[in-house]
Amino acid sequence: MSTTLNDTPSANRLHIGFYGKRNAGKSSLINAFTGQEVSIVSEVAGTTTDPVNKAMEIAGLGACMLIDTAGFDDIGELGRIRVEKTEKTAEKINIAIVLFSGDDVTLECRWYYFFKDKGIPVIPVVSKADLLVNGSAYALRIRGKIGVSPIQVSAIDGSGIEELKQELIRLMPSDFEAPSITCGLCGSDDVVLLVMPQDIQAPKGRLILPQVQTIRELLDKKCTAVCCTTDKLKTTLDALKNPPKLIITDSQVFPFVYENKPEGTMLTSFSVLFAAYKGDLPYYVEGAKALDSLSEHSRVLIAECCTHAPLSEDIGREKIPRMLRKRFGEGLTIDMVAGTDFPEELSDYDLIIQCGGCMFNKKYIMSRIDRAKRAEIPMTNYGVTIAHLTGILDKIELPC
Repeated sequence: MSTTLNDTPSANRLHIGFYGKRNAGKSSLINAFTGQEVSIVSEVAGTTTDPVNKAMEIAGLGACMLIDTAGFDDIGELGRIRVEKTEKTAEKINIAIVLFSGDDVTLECRWYYFFKDKGIPVIPVVSKADLLVNGSAYALRIRGKIGVSPIQVSAIDGSGIEELKQELIRLMPSDFEAPSITCGLCGSDDVVLLVMPQDIQAPKGRLILPQVQTIRELLDKKCTAVCCTTDKLKTTLDALKNPPKLIITDSQVFPFVYENKPEGTMLTSFSVLFAAYKGDLPYYVEGAKALDSLSEHSRVLIAECCTHAPLSEDIGREKIPRMLRKRFGEGLTIDMVAGTDFPEELSDYDLIIQCGGCMFNKKYIMSRIDRAKRAEIPMTNYGVTIAHLTGILDKIELPC
């Protein structure tokens, strides 16, 4: 079990949530499971307040994100807020572990079915098994309530830890491995040109995550990856012996790259690629049609996953709102949210525009999409929006 896997983005990790009452032993179990002092352990109930994430590499499971949560029996106004935050972690976890403790397991059963009803694989666990006088009878009573025998574990002597790991491996979602980012667009020996503006939004000395992940995939596919900034597009094309098979660019420079790309070279964007990689691209393309029916009396929600400080010419906070108001009128109402601040009530909106979602896992992005579908509110994303507004959506390549 490795302590670091810094080259694996958190959004690509298997998210495992640990849930139980205060002092049920969640933090101790995580420490025993990982073999490290990952979570703070204390006899004081409620030591873990907000969800705590720990990235780990676990044999048999690969890159994981372990989430230690506040006790779901927390009390008072602050306790209510903590429980709400614990509940919201269900939007991103792939597997839930519910710890049963104490004589009254009503809450544990309620949370067990909370995850089951959402289609999330859930493992019932009896914590602190070393302290139980008759663990078999206790486990049998739990089985009678949920129809499944819990795994009895002890963070003290390590019993049940290996059984828990094997159950996690068994329940690992078959569709957890994300599809290829450039699915169907390129293959071995193809030349792919990446046009990447290094403007004020680009972090100094670094590339943004979608660029890094895409370049890595192209190398793994044995493609020839060529990179340039927007102003060097023509020079780079002239330097190539043959036109590239595919150009991948930033959505905000779609029009310029489209006008200057060689005939026969396919064009797409990082945002469009990640719409398919993490979201529902056909749904986004369909949702973009709602742009045609907007007016200055409409209301649009722009949902950014990142929480960076606003920058001048920010694509979500500045460029897309400017494009929308130029097209539909200055009276258009545009609300902006960032991070996990996604409204509970969506019915007031005529359209939702989601960012590429590189910072969150597919499970979380799909939870937003599902909420939009239930509310019957069209949803699209940055890249698809810009391609539609500039009239080239039908001219760019969409991955499989």
